[in-house]
Amino acid sequence: MEEIDIKVAGGKLRVLSWPADGPVVLAAHGITANGLSWAAVARELRGRVHLIAPDLRGRAGSAHLPGPFGMSAHADDLVAVADHFGVERAPLVGHSMGAFVVAATAARHPERVGPVLMVDGGVALPVPPGIDVDAALLAVIGPAMTRLSMTFASPDAYLDYFRANPALGRYWTPDFAAYVLRDFTGTGSSCNIEAIRADAADMLTKPVPAPYPLLWAPRGLMDEDRGLYTADQLTGVDHELVPDVNHYTIMQAPRVAERIVTLLP
Repeated sequence: MEEIDIKVAGGKLRVLSWPADGPVVLAAHGITANGLSWAAVARELRGRVHLIAPDLRGRAGSAHLPGPFGMSAHADDLVAVADHFGVERAPLVGHSMGAFVVAATAARHPERVGPVLMVDGGVALPVPPGIDVDAALLAVIGPAMTRLSMTFASPDAYLDYFRANPALGRYWTPDFAAYVLRDFTGTGSSCNIEAIRADAADMLTKPVPAPYPLLWAPRGLMDEDRGLYTADQLTGVDHELVPDVNHYTIMQAPRVAERIVTLLP
C-alpha cells in the first residue's frame, strides 16, 4: 500500500493506493471511517484491481481540508483523484455513506464515472421530514456519532471502545484495529464534526437516485438482526444479500471483491 497526497479544492487529499496491474477502481468509505477500511477488500482482490481509497474530506489524513462539505465536495474530490491517476471513466465502489458518495459522483459527473457498486448504503433511508440531523445520526449510526465528542486516554482505550460494539468485538481482526487507529489523533477521533453533519444532511435528506447494484447486510450496526435495509425496502433495486454479515463485517466478505471484479470489462 502507498499513501499519496492529491491536490483538491482547499488543499491536499490523502489517498491510499494498492497498486496492481488491473484497472483502477475508486473506493469511498463510511461516514466516520477512512480509506484503510478497504484493506481487506484490497487484499482479497489479489492484484486483479488497482484499488484507490481516499480518506474522505474531513477524516484521518484529509481531516485538515476545509469546507464546503457534503456530497458534491466528495464527488469533485473523487474526480480529482481520477485525474491524478489518468482515469477517464472511473469505476466506483462505496460502503455505507460512501455508497451515497459514489451515487452523487455519478450524478454530478456522469461523463467521468464507469460502473458503480454500492455496499450496504446508497439507497435512500426512511427519515422523517424535518428531523434534526444530529438526532438522525444518533438513530442511524449510534455509538459512531457519540464517540466524536469523547476523549480517550490511549490508543488501547480507543480500540476498547470499538471492541465493545457487538458488531465489531465478536469479529475483531487486525484490519479493524488498523483503520480504527488511523482515525485516532491521540485524544479522540480525527473526524471533523462539521463535515459529518454536512455529509449526513445530504445523505439522509437529499440522496440522489441510485440505480446501481447493491450488496447488503442482513444485520445492522450493533449486530442486531435487522440491517440497515430489509428486502421490502429494495423493490426495484438490483440487490444481493451477503449472508451472515453485519454492516461492518460485510467489508471482510470475499463477495465484495468478487463483485468489484465482475463490474469490470
